[in-house]
Amino acid sequence: MSDLTPQSETPTPTTDKITQAARETIYLCNFRVSVDGEWLCLRELNDISLTPDPEPAHEDPKDPIAIERLNLMNMAKLSIKGLIESALNLGRTLDSDYAPLQQFFVVMEHCLKHGLKTKKTFLGQNKSFWGALELVEKLTPEAGEITASVKDLPGLKTPLGRGRAWLRLALMQKKLSDYMKTIINRKDLLSEFYEPNALMMEEEGAVIAGLLVGLNVIDANLCMKGEDLDSQVGVIDFSMYLKDGGHSSKSAEGDGQITAILDQKNYVEELNRHLSASVNNLQAKVDALEKSNTKLTEELAVANNRIITLQEDVERVKEESSYQLESRKAVRSDSAADGQALGETRKQLKEETLLRLDVEKELEVQIGMKQEMELSMKMLEKDICEKQDALVELRQQLEDLRAINQQLIHKSQSADASSKQKSEVVARLEEKINQMSGTVKQLETSEKHLVKQARNLNSAAGKLLQLQQ
Repeated sequence: MSDLTPQSETPTPTTDKITQAARETIYLCNFRVSVDGEWLCLRELNDISLTPDPEPAHEDPKDPIAIERLNLMNMAKLSIKGLIESALNLGRTLDSDYAPLQQFFVVMEHCLKHGLKTKKTFLGQNKSFWGALELVEKLTPEAGEITASVKDLPGLKTPLGRGRAWLRLALMQKKLSDYMKTIINRKDLLSEFYEPNALMMEEEGAVIAGLLVGLNVIDANLCMKGEDLDSQVGVIDFSMYLKDGGHSSKSAEGDGQITAILDQKNYVEELNRHLSASVNNLQAKVDALEKSNTKLTEELAVANNRIITLQEDVERVKEESSYQLESRKAVRSDSAADGQALGETRKQLKEETLLRLDVEKELEVQIGMKQEMELSMKMLEKDICEKQDALVELRQQLEDLRAINQQLIHKSQSADASSKQKSEVVARLEEKINQMSGTVKQLETSEKHLVKQARNLNSAAGKLLQLQQ
């Protein structure tokens, strides 16, 4: 009889396993998601017990809107902290596909939508935070550039899409914190768009604006031409902030491999840029040498022409001197009356000889200059040939680096494919876990039925013993 009586006070192994699994999986940075009426709340783990109590404790009633404001502020803290830590660990410029960045924009969208006043239009009721963001242009003139860029984007058709594009442009400009502080300080203007108990009208909005200062250390490069910002559904993914040891380690290893591949790719691209810059510099030097070569050839041609003219002058002087010698011989046969003319001819002869010596010296100088220019031309030609060979080698190295870059791109693509396969395996494992939890629940219900049957059997056996006595 004692074997049939259930021991309800001691916990069963299945209950312990369920409690332990719940403690390990449902964990959100010391907060737990719970439902309080119609509101989704975040409560501390210390305030919640996982074991069922026979009589639940009654908590003091709180304002649900204040709880929602607190929840949004906590989610903003978590998303900003996670984004900064992951971006610093990644160590590169973030793009639009980065999951923590997408979740940050979703959380900011929920914060800006909290407490919005509903505006009635011909198409129905409309709630958008774009009108509040347009106030920044009036309060800060430098924000007019972002507003104009958002209005010029061709794919945006709704105010919600314009507000999302404005948030992305402000983050890229690293002015999101300044703009949020500007509009939060003007609550007289915000009262046109928000209710008095909205997040932007309370202290939580100022806290979020202060937290946004930390995002100035992040570099983001977001392309909004291909994104459909009008029809995106902003849902907060709590699984990103849940603790999962095995999956996080595997994903960290995969992220580390992808980061290493991306770092190698960035290094090769930087090396390619340096090589292309050096090739351009060498090409500019070759062009400058070619220009100087053409100038030297022109100067050499001018020097050759000048040498030819000097040689003609020398020939002419020789002819004149020979003519004067013949005239002198003819004059010697004359009488002494022609002595004065002879002196004059001697003076002319001396002048002509001096002129001839000057011309010969200048001719020797021009010949030396010609030889020096020919030698410099040969050296320039040799230098040009060597630099052309170096340019050919650099181009070959550039082609090799491009091939290496292609291989790295293929490796990164294969790594992406492997990460997708791992995510599919994780999804399958999650489905199996859900199935196992369902079976555990069925086993608990069956255990309860067995306990009831045992109690019934125990009571029946007692009755039978009483009847037999």
